[in-house]
Amino acid sequence: MEGEIIFNIDVMLAKRKMSVTELAERVGITIANMSILKNGKAKALKISTLIKLCEALDCQPGDLLEYRRKEDHEEKA
Repeated sequence: MEGEIIFNIDVMLAKRKMSVTELAERVGITIANMSILKNGKAKALKISTLIKLCEALDCQPGDLLEYRRKEDHEEKA
């Protein structure tokens, strides 16, 4: 059973009334890469990018990242 990391970038964008485009510009990554992060499709995240996200959104890493266990439905069946 493997867990997953959920990116709560949408939540922070809404709280800060900021667009994805503005955040991408502030962080210095493309809108395409920001979308990959926002949609939880990223395979890795540089610490330097996480720092820039926190600076741009004035938040802590825990505000952006959440760990969730994946339930193994096959085991229960």
